[in-house]
Parts: sequence; structure tokens; C-alpha cells
Amino acid sequence: MRYFLTAALLFAGCFATEAQHRGRYETRPPKNWLELPREFLKITPPEDTVTIFALGDIMAHGAVTKSALQHGYSTFFKYIEDKIQGADVAIGNMEFPLAGKPYSGYPAFSGPDEYAQYLWDIGMDVLLTSNNHILDKGTPGLRRTIEQLDSRGIMYTGIAETPQRDSLLNPLILNVRGLRIAIVNFTYGTNLGASTSWPRVQYMNPQSLEPVMKRAREKADVIVVFPHWGIEYDKKHSPDQEVWARWLIAKGADAIIGHHPHVVQDTQVIEGVPIVYSLGNALSNQNDLPARLEACATLRIVCRWGEPPAVLAPQLEFLWCTKPGMVEDSYSAVPVTLPKENWRDQNDYQRMQNTLEQF
Repeated sequence: MRYFLTAALLFAGCFATEAQHRGRYETRPPKNWLELPREFLKITPPEDTVTIFALGDIMAHGAVTKSALQHGYSTFFKYIEDKIQGADVAIGNMEFPLAGKPYSGYPAFSGPDEYAQYLWDIGMDVLLTSNNHILDKGTPGLRRTIEQLDSRGIMYTGIAETPQRDSLLNPLILNVRGLRIAIVNFTYGTNLGASTSWPRVQYMNPQSLEPVMKRAREKADVIVVFPHWGIEYDKKHSPDQEVWARWLIAKGADAIIGHHPHVVQDTQVIEGVPIVYSLGNALSNQNDLPARLEACATLRIVCRWGEPPAVLAPQLEFLWCTKPGMVEDSYSAVPVTLPKENWRDQNDYQRMQNTLEQF
């Protein structure tokens, strides 16, 4: 749902103009009832809950792009659009640059602009862009990615064109019915390095993250961190991930939801802060069955009068990435609860069940 405002929307002209023309945002920010003096309120506001829905790695493998060019994108998240649109904020990891044609898949991605547009159109509110593939086409590809996202009014975080934009986008501050939420996104590294200082990617190092977390503490009521970290295909988090999780918590993180390993990893609670180490993929052409088993997370933040916001444990739901001909003509992320009769390929339904039982 897109009635919230961000610092970027308020101060970056290209964002605000596009968004207002499309009617996606209120022209005035909502008042923060948590900050209003009690005497101004005739009744105590009821308890309110803000929801964040998070998806894993959204990939642009060559076969995925080829299928989309033939069949369109409509089946990709067809079976979970209600979850995306029903959340106050929907977030996904766009693990490819918009570097233009010729499109390419692994190992150096360049996805179609229409892919990002589709994600926005179905209700994805924020695209995470700090990941190891965002510089696959070098600085020119990164610059074009920013240009495309900006020109389409698509919100993102994890990269920035200039120092001024960096202070607005990292962290990205959302205002949802008066609750200020900071979204922090960073990556352990990139497959290629940048050729210039700007535009830049937010990396996982204390020196650059310290000011980001400081801005988040100063501007937000709740901080949700989305790190791109961990060891690929390991189902259990690494000691390094836990060290970083503790560092983030010490800096004010209220919840941590990770990406990158391409499989679903374990969860943990440290000092009351919930951690989902990896959601796995959201949509890809990977063949390994553990990489086709995915998760989505719904994070609920409860606001009560006179109390700090309370972040509840994330609700996780398993998804399964189906390929052309298994459920739809093209790719589709489907809930594991989708009835067997929806499968064209009954063998794939059984593969899903077997993989789920072994998780």
C-alpha cells in the first residue's frame, strides 16, 4: 500500500513528481499520533499494526527473461499478489541491474526494465538493490539502474547516485500512518568493483554502516535491516552472520531479514530482536531443489498509545518456485499449500513435498 512518504520522495523531485501524478501518495505526510500530546486527543487511539512483507532473491536468469519476453511477467507472483498488496510495505531483493540490452543471465546479469516495472505494478513498495550482482555490468550498468528506477518512480535503497541522495536513501525512511520505519540494505560485496566513487553501493563494513545506522536511529521509530550476506546454499547461518547480527542489534536494529544464500536458512532471536538469516530465492531458474524452496516473511509492528512500537516475531511461509509447464506457462512462485490439482506436472508437486519434508 502506497500512502506513506519517504525522505527521498519529499526531497527528490523526480520521485515526488512521478508519484503524485500517478496518485500513489498523499500530498501531505500523515501526523504521527504517537507524538501528539495526550490533551489534544479526545479518545485514546486504538492499537494499530503495521505490516512489512518481504520476499527473497528475485533473479533474472536467461531462461527467466526469455520466458517473460514470450509470456509476460503476470504469472511470476500471481499466487501471492494478495500478500504483496495486503501489506503496508512490500519489499523484495532485485538481484540484477537494469543495464539495458543485450539482456544476460548468470553470471553477469542484465534484466529488462519491464521486470522492475512489473514488481512495482503488483505492489512491491521497495526494491533492495545492494547485492553482489548489482555491479555485474560495471558502473555504467549501476548508473542506468538508478536512472530507470528514478524515472519510473520506483522506490529503492542500498545504492545512491550522489552523497546527497545517499543521505536520503540509506536508510530509506518510510512513514506508515505515523510510524517511521528505517529500511537499511547492504551487501558483503559485489562481483565487480566500481570504476568511480559515485554512484555507489552500500557495503557491509562498519565504517560506512555506522552513519547509516546513526541516521536510522535519529529519524525512525523502528529499524529493519536487510543484509545481503552469508554462504551460498548453506542452510544454517555462519558465525560471521551472527557476529554481524549482534553488531547491528547493538546499533539499534529491531529486526533483521537476510538474503543471498539462495536457500532458506534458520532463524534466531538475539536480545529480543528476531533474525531471519535468509529467505532464499523468490523467483529464479535454479535447479537444485533446496534453492526452489523459498520463504516469505510478514513482520508485524504493533503500536500502542504511550508505548514504544513492538516488533513481533516474523511469520514465515514457504513458497516453491515452479518453472514453465509445471503450474503455469511461465515461472511462478506458489505457496506450498497450493492444492495438488493445480499442478500440471504432478511429479513436481511430489518433489516439492519431499523437499519440504527434508527441510
